[in-house]
Amino acid sequence: MTASVLEVRGLSVSFGGLRAVDNVSFAVARNRVTTVIGPNGAGKSTLFNLISGAVRAVAGAVLIDGTDHAGHTPNQIQAAGLARSFQITNLFFELTVAENLRLAAQILEPMRMALRPVTASRAALARVDELLERFELTEKRAMPVSKLSHGEQRRLEVAVALAGKPKILLLDEPTQGMSHGDTADTAHLIKSLASDVTVLLIEHDIGLVMSLSDTVIVMHQGRKLAEGTPEAVRGNPDVQSAYFGHA
Repeated sequence: MTASVLEVRGLSVSFGGLRAVDNVSFAVARNRVTTVIGPNGAGKSTLFNLISGAVRAVAGAVLIDGTDHAGHTPNQIQAAGLARSFQITNLFFELTVAENLRLAAQILEPMRMALRPVTASRAALARVDELLERFELTEKRAMPVSKLSHGEQRRLEVAVALAGKPKILLLDEPTQGMSHGDTADTAHLIKSLASDVTVLLIEHDIGLVMSLSDTVIVMHQGRKLAEGTPEAVRGNPDVQSAYFGHA
């Protein structure tokens, strides 16, 4: 068994009378790809907001390596080793590719470097070069992000989330709006990341989910409906009913 790096216990939140996430529990194995799927409105993005601290849970625990971080701020949870990307591209479009990465990698520098020139940030700059190469963006390093293709922007956003060397990476629909070719390339990249970081993602492309994931978690109406291997989830009659209206 691979030890869990992230564990969610009884996580819940309500908005008015709506129970958006209702008593959800699961564990995420270290250095594996775990995917959360479910119909629109199932509570997937809200679940990510609870885990990452963007929304405060009314009940439950979020354990990273055994320590509960429920109720902590996003920067506190980031310091504990969790980073995320968002469904809507969240980059500085007027800055270059390298500048976006350098800003994110600055967290690797000690506080005493805060007032030093950018050229003195050796750890951050080394991380930028590493990520540019890994994400095949070296030739675009001086290009404004606004000039990148949509697929390149989404790939850069994953790189930015990785800049601080997290141990858990949350990706909210990383292939949204991509061409078929970009989707396949990004799927291969995400799979390769599991050697360095634990990946938890939301994805709507079921074919991609089944080929990419080690574990699949299915949500429906705010609750966890099923959990297991892609094969087990595919054959689950409750999942078939939730997606297609029949078993």
